[in-house]
Amino acid sequence: MPIRAVAYVSEAGPAVAGDSLGLRSGKLDDLVDDAARFNRNAGVTGVLLFDGARFLQYIEGPEDGLSVAYSRVVGASSHAGLIELQRGRVGNRRLPFWPMRWLPTQPEQLKILACADWSGFAQHSGDEAPTETAMDVLARLVEPYAVAA
Repeated sequence: MPIRAVAYVSEAGPAVAGDSLGLRSGKLDDLVDDAARFNRNAGVTGVLLFDGARFLQYIEGPEDGLSVAYSRVVGASSHAGLIELQRGRVGNRRLPFWPMRWLPTQPEQLKILACADWSGFAQHSGDEAPTETAMDVLARLVEPYAVAA
């Protein structure tokens, strides 16, 4: 079964904006827990990066599950100004271990990732690439957390 993915950025809504650690209201944890429950049943996995003001999310899964999960994202009131960075087929899952997990990130890191090359969800192996792709940057940001998964 082909795996597809979507990556987007958006502005956090007032319920979570300004709370980069997600500790103040617990709202971000509630949103992610709800998404994880849904995604588990839909076969979708992914990560939500949050810098206190903006989200960047990468989700992957079978086309039918991903379509429904992404429609929930698009309709969510927890964010605004959604900009899709890339959508398409991926060779294999990059984040098979989380139905959904949110990770705090610095604004500079999120900006670098958002502005990186998302073309085809390409990821280089080793040091042969002169510049990092978006998937290279995402892998580097997620790696410390993936070890503990």
